[in-house]
Amino acid sequence: MQELLKAIASGLVENPQEVSVTSETSDNGTVVYHLHVAEEDMGRVIGKQGRIARAIRVVMRAAATRNDQKIMVEID
Repeated sequence: MQELLKAIASGLVENPQEVSVTSETSDNGTVVYHLHVAEEDMGRVIGKQGRIARAIRVVMRAAATRNDQKIMVEID
């Protein structure tokens, strides 16, 4: 799942070498992925009115559902 998120984000940004993904598991079993990008690429990942960020979350949730997981994506 981390590789999928990193691949999606790397295709959107100007500095793909600065994309990193970390994960942690919450108490209820939900895996929280933290996407870190360069400051100047933040707008590209979020998009107008958060549309790209919402699309990334939808794709990741769909992939997690296929693996019987619950996830959240946070963009830092």
